Amino acid sequence: MDRETAYGIVTEHTKNENLVKHMLAVEAVMRSYARKLGGDVETWGVTGLLHDFDYEKHPNDDRLPDREHPSWGVALLRERGCPEEICEAILGHAYYTGVERKSVVAKALFACDELTGLITAVTLVRPSRKIADVTPKSIRKKWKQKAFAAGVNRDEIVQGAAELGVDLDEHVRFVLEAMQENAGLLGL
Repeated sequence: MDRETAYGIVTEHTKNENLVKHMLAVEAVMRSYARKLGGDVETWGVTGLLHDFDYEKHPNDDRLPDREHPSWGVALLRERGCPEEICEAILGHAYYTGVERKSVVAKALFACDELTGLITAVTLVRPSRKIADVTPKSIRKKWKQKAFAAGVNRDEIVQGAAELGVDLDEHVRFVLEAMQENAGLLGL
């Protein structure tokens, strides 16, 4: 699946601008990790771009007996001929699906998803609201404040870095730099 097709799916199913920016952030970081780890840049980028496209219409709601995100989206992606490697990575980014993260692309997606959200939150509380002014130190400072960006699962960030086999501080720095390189696209 190429990026143009993937982006079309995102815009077809997601109207929330912040959610689209989140998917663009994960895409940017996934492309950077693909270059670093020797993965296919397009496949990894499309994986990051598509990972939450169904969340707005089919949210993960603990009150539902069968959480729809990301299962609903993956079923649609399979119908549209999306490669299984991408589908499995997307399923694996949600711990409750029970899908094991075997591939490096799946591990990278899990490692980047929550962290991009935390970095975006840190950026938006800066006086300048610019990601260029964010440092790894400022991220770690906000990380310790449990009430800050309370929806971000810090344990998943730690687990993701470990599964990917990268030092947590290095992971934070790498993700921040990838997002900074794409600040314009992300509106940050």
